[in-house]
Formats: sequence, structure tokens, C-alpha cells
Amino acid sequence: VQLQASGGGLVQAGDSLRLSCAASGQRFSGYTMAWFRQAPGKEREFVAAIGWSGDSTYYAESTEGRFIISRDNAKNTVYLQMNSLKPEDTAVYYCAADWRGYATITTVPEYDYWGPGTLVTVSS
Repeated sequence: VQLQASGGGLVQAGDSLRLSCAASGQRFSGYTMAWFRQAPGKEREFVAAIGWSGDSTYYAESTEGRFIISRDNAKNTVYLQMNSLKPEDTAVYYCAADWRGYATITTVPEYDYWGPGTLVTVSS
């Protein structure tokens, strides 16, 4: 599976932004898909994950209620809708894929495939 994230940019605090991650490969619909982020000088951290069917989702405490992860298996794409953005959301955002298919996979080593990140900058 090859992944390509897009949609990052510079926004102001309180704004919204939607990231997309396009996947290539025949088994996208069976994979767990997730978003992680890495701020300067910090470790990469879990943001949200979605199970293979799209019915189950899981969020980090810092993003739950503000971010929404979704997927369109017909388009091989996963999305991250980010609302009420804060300066502390500034980071490079990465999408990742894991073959197991369920949503509660939250650590970096568990994911098999990663795309290049997209930078999100939130100004105060």
C-alpha cells in the first residue's frame, strides 16, 4: 500500500481544515487507516484511526470532539476533518495503514505503511 497525504496548510486558531490520504493497492478496504502527527522536537503521536468498514473509529483524547476521521473505500481515501484548530495542533500529519482492520491500533510500531506527511500550521 502506498499512501499520499494532502491538504495541509497555514490556518488561524479556530479554523477548520480537511486532510486527505489517497491509497494505492488492492486491499485498502480491508485495512485499518490512521492519522498520526509529529510536532517539532516531539515524538510522533496517534491522532485517530478508523476500522476497515468505517463503522468504528478511535481518537486520541486531545482530538476527540474536534477531529473526525472518515473513509471512502470506493475512492481509496481516508480523511481527517479538523475543527476548532489550536496552535498546539501544529505538526506534520501522517497517514498510516495496518492490515488488521480494526480501529483500536494506536502505536507507531503497529503500522506497516506510512505516507509522507503534510504540514499543518495553526497560528494564534
